[in-house]
Amino acid sequence: MNFSIRKLLLSVTLGLFLSSAVQALPQVRIIATGGTIAGVGQSATESNYQAGEVGVNSLIAAVPEIKQLADIQGEQLVKIGSQDMNDKVWLALAKRINILLADKNVDGIVITHGTDTLEETAYFLNLTIKSDKPVVIVGAMRPSTAMSADGPMNLYNAVAIAANLESKGRGVLVVMNDTVLNARDVTKTNTTGVHTFAAPNFGPLGIIHNSKVEYMGKTERQHTTQTPFDVSKLDKLPQVGIVYNYANASDLPAKAIVEAGFDGIVSAGVGNGNIYHSIFDTLANASKKGILVVRSSRVPTGATTLDAEIDDAKYGFIAAGNLNPQKARILLMLSLTQSKDPQQIQRWFQQF
Repeated sequence: MNFSIRKLLLSVTLGLFLSSAVQALPQVRIIATGGTIAGVGQSATESNYQAGEVGVNSLIAAVPEIKQLADIQGEQLVKIGSQDMNDKVWLALAKRINILLADKNVDGIVITHGTDTLEETAYFLNLTIKSDKPVVIVGAMRPSTAMSADGPMNLYNAVAIAANLESKGRGVLVVMNDTVLNARDVTKTNTTGVHTFAAPNFGPLGIIHNSKVEYMGKTERQHTTQTPFDVSKLDKLPQVGIVYNYANASDLPAKAIVEAGFDGIVSAGVGNGNIYHSIFDTLANASKKGILVVRSSRVPTGATTLDAEIDDAKYGFIAAGNLNPQKARILLMLSLTQSKDPQQIQRWFQQF
């Protein structure tokens, strides 16, 4: 009898030990949205492929080593190429992530995403996620069927980062090609190369070697819990368009955006955010009508400075700083959910 009791106690103790060992792994949730990382090609050497074909469970199964890093659960939000990313998906993604991260048992999130608009989704989430837990976005430049596909290692690295306590409080992170970049500064710099993602103005936050991340910096701009942007009750976002400037530019796109009743316009200007004269007149008139206008630049590095060649205060314009046009659009959209005061929005452009 005593032997049986001791045996039972030993079994219970061993069971509790094994259970705690399993529970000791960080809890990481993978949300899949499609993209090249889930793409399927006709052969291992051809560049033609269909994005978003592989489901989240297959992505996870293809990299079994990630289960040594974390307790993994996956869910499929959408299956699209990121050229088709839209506000509806952004809102659904932000809401879902906020719900997951509110669970004390969830330690981090990984989002698989196409690379075309990955930087935009990253920045949108950087402004709307209300948690300091790690949120990592990852993609691939080669489809899953390609010879030397980059997706599996990128996914492994993303889980390693999401499971790392040192990743907390750094805002939304992007991991590609063994490099960690922050959501605000990252941009796609090459159409097809695996080295495409970079932060031209400020450089990477860290590097990954042997599944270990070494952080070299931390973003100074406010993000996530430090922003006023709450999308929990939103089902749509303000409409903001981008107008491109060039030599002998037409003002027709700018006029079309105004006539369509958009809430804001971002000018992708030349040089230091300068605007072709006919487009300038259209934007100045739009500003008088209460349409918010942001000056950014098509130049890949540097900042669009306030009140440089253009008197922003006089025309009610907002200077984008070092945000590129596509990210300036995102910040303007979210700003318009809170205010239509150009001075307040200018302050947010300097904060976030």
